[in-house]
Amino acid sequence: MTISMHEASVGFFVPFLRNLSGLLDHAAGHAEVRKIDPSVLLKMRLFPNMYDFAQQVSEVSRHAVVACALLAGRDPPIFPTTEADIGELKSRIAQAITFVQGLPRDEINGAGDREVTFRFKNGAERKFTGRSLLFTLSIPQFFFHLTTAYDILRRAGVEIAKRDFLGPA
Repeated sequence: MTISMHEASVGFFVPFLRNLSGLLDHAAGHAEVRKIDPSVLLKMRLFPNMYDFAQQVSEVSRHAVVACALLAGRDPPIFPTTEADIGELKSRIAQAITFVQGLPRDEINGAGDREVTFRFKNGAERKFTGRSLLFTLSIPQFFFHLTTAYDILRRAGVEIAKRDFLGPA
């Protein structure tokens, strides 16, 4: 059995993006019940030199969108870099899902051996094959930021569990 590049990218990222949106719902509910400003959660970090929760969420979406766009040979949408509230973060996740699902399946499937260039935030560029981009950079980065976002919420006392991270069975 083979897994297509589309299944390994779009098919893989979308359910976890939806789960991330659900984590944001839990965060909003937690803030409401405890009568705290949701921005307190959005600004939390695990360590001072790490991204805060809001930026972790943004990075999850960014890595999914950029990977899929590069695989499809398209330009990724640019999301605002301004501070966002929970509603805006959920909106960006929804836009990311819509974008990656709208990319041509055949283009993504044909990208395994095609050369793609990833541009890092600092402007540096690195060439990959589509397959190596996905499996050695994009998926690990996606899960690093998703796990960190989850961990920040757990540390804040938000009542979430592994099933919220993994999604429905």
